[in-house]
Parts: sequence; structure tokens; C-alpha cells
Amino acid sequence: MTKTDSLRADSFGADSRRDAPPIPEVFAERYRAAGYWRGETFGGMLRERADAHPARVAITDGDRNWTYGELDVRADQLAAGFIARGITKGDRVVVQLPNVAEFFEVIFALFRIGALPVFALPAHRETEIHYFCEFTEAVAYVIPDRVGGFDHRDLASKIRAEVPTLRDVFVVGGDPGEHTALADLPSEPVEIDGPAPSDLAFLQLSGGSTGVPKLIPRTHDDYMYSLWGSNQICGVTEDSVFLVALPAAHNFPLSSPGSLGLFYAGGRVVMCPQPDPDTAFPLIERERVTITGLVPPLALVWTDAGRTTPYDISSLDVLLVGGAKFSESAARRVAPALGCTLQQVFGMAEGLVNYTRLDDPAETIVTTQGRPISPDDEIRIVDDLDQDVPDGEAGHLLTRGPYTIRGYWRAPEHNARSFTADGFYRTGDIVRRTPTGHLVVEGRAKDQINRGGEKIAPEEVENIILAHPHVHDVSVVAVPDEYLGERTLAYVILRADAEPLKPVVIKKFVRERGLAAYKVPDRVEFVTAFPQTGIGKISKKDQRTTAAAPGA
Repeated sequence: MTKTDSLRADSFGADSRRDAPPIPEVFAERYRAAGYWRGETFGGMLRERADAHPARVAITDGDRNWTYGELDVRADQLAAGFIARGITKGDRVVVQLPNVAEFFEVIFALFRIGALPVFALPAHRETEIHYFCEFTEAVAYVIPDRVGGFDHRDLASKIRAEVPTLRDVFVVGGDPGEHTALADLPSEPVEIDGPAPSDLAFLQLSGGSTGVPKLIPRTHDDYMYSLWGSNQICGVTEDSVFLVALPAAHNFPLSSPGSLGLFYAGGRVVMCPQPDPDTAFPLIERERVTITGLVPPLALVWTDAGRTTPYDISSLDVLLVGGAKFSESAARRVAPALGCTLQQVFGMAEGLVNYTRLDDPAETIVTTQGRPISPDDEIRIVDDLDQDVPDGEAGHLLTRGPYTIRGYWRAPEHNARSFTADGFYRTGDIVRRTPTGHLVVEGRAKDQINRGGEKIAPEEVENIILAHPHVHDVSVVAVPDEYLGERTLAYVILRADAEPLKPVVIKKFVRERGLAAYKVPDRVEFVTAFPQTGIGKISKKDQRTTAAAPGA
């Protein structure tokens, strides 16, 4: 048996909690005693809602309406089908689906088994999907057939040929090609020994500031608290209707309070295939949507469209805006244009989530990014030497609490850098705290680009561009953008013997390497040298300053 085979045999079906540092038991006991952790699992939560009101609609997807009873049965049947194909507790399954009802059928089936969904986004392509499948040793991959002209079946065939653990590809849609149609799996329910509340529920993706995405391990206990805690703050009840406008697998529309929060409350989730006003506003009118969440660029588009829309969007009570900092000027425009209350959200898939409150003064709502969900969310704001700074001064945000991880999945080197010895997560954000305890985000300490809520690791893009035969060196930086918050600029030094290139050639090269479209540089500039720091490193700070200068 090879070393890889040994690792694979040892990890499949095992207790996957050991792959991620757990919250120490002394803290776990405190969180249970405080009532944050209620001993619930996602599969159990759905069963309870189905038993309580089986005929209530849980999901609306176009003309389809699935009740809680139907979703519960579908999850049981699909879990049986997955088990028949050899998927067991602890196995990893990469899920890459658009905003369709089947997304929830799939993840609740996996929750029932105790298998771990690995949440990929619709925009991810070969580079990312190959990494997710290989690194997690995924046994299955769930895809649509085609979306927006892209054939996911072809990509899946290539990935399955390259990743030895990947046994099955399941397809949602009319034509599975050489793979297996999700609808064709066996559906006779079976007895399932499901997960414990303290077990891992799924793996989310961290935007990260390095070229290797990190995986965020979330347990049933900790994530469930973030749901009902968010529901209390956002006023979510069984009468609420949430529009899933952003990609369903994103942490923000999943849990803040998101689709899973609505299921926890017994409300209704409406799937929106695209987030533009022409698609979303008719759904808000028809389904009487009460709450949704957007990233700042989309919030600006909705605000502009809201003033003149012919659709009745008066049912919308709350618009949550997060994923990137929302400028004060833009925040002030939401209520007048859309007739709803703005809630700013500042959070991270690693845990901590802050909200402005519905009853906060208007000035607080438009000028801050909120305060934490939990009284036990511990916040430290420190200087470069990890010394606490006074309230009102900007510093590095550190946090720990009942729904913040203590380490990434199988990433000891990352964990040594990203967490303090006493378990505080180094978020990489620069913030200051107001006298009321609200946080104001000032920027990022990590070299990460936040393009309209999509996180881009410069190193990942740089490594792709460096593979071009005419490129000597490259440096990718963020440049301010009024619409997206930040765009990407690639400074490129060509080899001395290379023919001149046009920016479009570099962009095409990145695109053809199978990277998500949002990671393709917005601008490419050819230079002969990079500015350097005193110790000879590339000064990205100087590059960003130059790029942001008027007329640049």
C-alpha cells in the first residue's frame, strides 16, 4: 500500500473532526451551558420542521414549490441513493450547483448521512475544482449539465480521470452524458446512523490571501447557532420569505440569516437564477419576498433600478448588504430608493458575523458594519505587536467565539499563522470600534483583493501568468473601484527577448487556464521593473498607490 493509499483508507469514513482543531472542551461546555449549542443537526432540524408543518412551502424555484414534508422525503430518498453508491459518514462530496432547489435536496441528503459537502461556486472552473477534489479526496462531485453555455459534464469527466478518489459524478438536469443522473439514484429509504451535533457538517472555502484556498470546517453545533442568532437579530420568523439572489453556496446567502436560517425558522426560500433587478424584482413582487442579501455592487444596481421599477417591491422589509465594505454614500441611498431597512453585515466564513440592528439609529446603520451576534464573541483590536489599542483607534481584528473555527481543515502551517496560541482568529481586517461596540472596517491587512465580494488571492493569479512563456515577472494588486470596491491590476515584466504583447493576450491566457472569470485581471500593464522595499521585496504598497493615483 502506498502512502497516499494509506492516508485515503485511514481517512474515509473516519471521524473527520481530527482533520481540524476542535474548540477546546472548556469552551464547548461554556457554549452549551449558555444555550448557544442546542445539540441539533441539520438533518434533525429539517425533520422537526417537516413534522411540525409538512404542508408549508419550504422552497420556491420557478413554478416548483416543495413543502417541508417533500424536502424531508427527498433528502431521505437521495441519502439512500448516495449510500447505495458507497458514500458514507465523513466522505467529502464537492457540490457545484446553481440556484436550484436540488442544491438543498443534495446537501440535506449529505447532512443526513454525515458526509461533508464541499461548497464550490458556479463560477469555479478546472483549476479550482481539481484542487477541491484532490485535496479533500472527494468521492463524488455533483454538477448541473450545462449552465450559461458551459458544459460541466466535460469538466467533470476530465477531473474524474485525474483524481483517483473521485468515483462518481451526479448530474442535475436532463442529460447526464457519461455520468449518473441524480434522479436515477435508488430512492428506497434506509436506516442511517447520522452525525452527532459536534461532528463536522461541511467544508466551506476561504477566499484567503495565498494561492492555495483553505477549507473551513463547520460543525452542526456552531453553524446552527449562527443561524438562530442571526434570525433573532434580523427579525426572521416563519412568515419570512428569503430571496436567494447570490450563489446559494456562498456563506452569506447560506447563513446571514440566509436560506438555512429561513429553514430554521420555518420560513420560505425563493431561488433567484440571476441577481439583476430584471430577474429579481418580478420575483419579489410575485412571491412577496421580505428579506434578501446582496454584495455592495449589486446593492448599487438595485438602488438605481428601484427608483423607476414598475414592479411592486414593497414587501421587501430588510436588505442585508455584506461581503465587502458598503460605502456610507451608497448606504444612505438604500432606504429612499427601495423603501426597506438596510442591515449592514460584516462577517467571514470562518465564523464571526456582525450586524447593524434593525432598531439602530439611522446614522449608525450607514456608518458602521455592525456588532457581533453573540455576547460571547470575543473581540480584540491590536497593533502590529498584538497589543490592544484603545477604542476608536484602528488595528488588526482578532476574534474567538461559539461559532468561529479554531483552525482550517488539514492546514497546520496556515493555522500557525492565522490563529494565536490562545485560539483567536486573525481575520486580516483592519477595524476600529465605536463607543457603542459597533465595528467600522478600515481595510485589509492581508494581501487579498475583494472584487465585489469575491475574494481573489493575488498569488494564485500570478502563478498562472508566470506560466506564460513571454513573462518574466508579475505582480497583481488591487485598485480602488467605485462600483466593485476593488478591481485587479496585473503589472507584467516581459522577458528581454520577448515580442511586445497586448493586455488582451495575458487576459486570454489566464482565462484559458481554467480560472474563474472574476479572477481574470481587469487591467494589465507592462512595466520594466517593480518598486522595491528596503530589503528588496516587491513593494505592492507603492504599486497600489501608483495605480490609485489620479490619471493612472
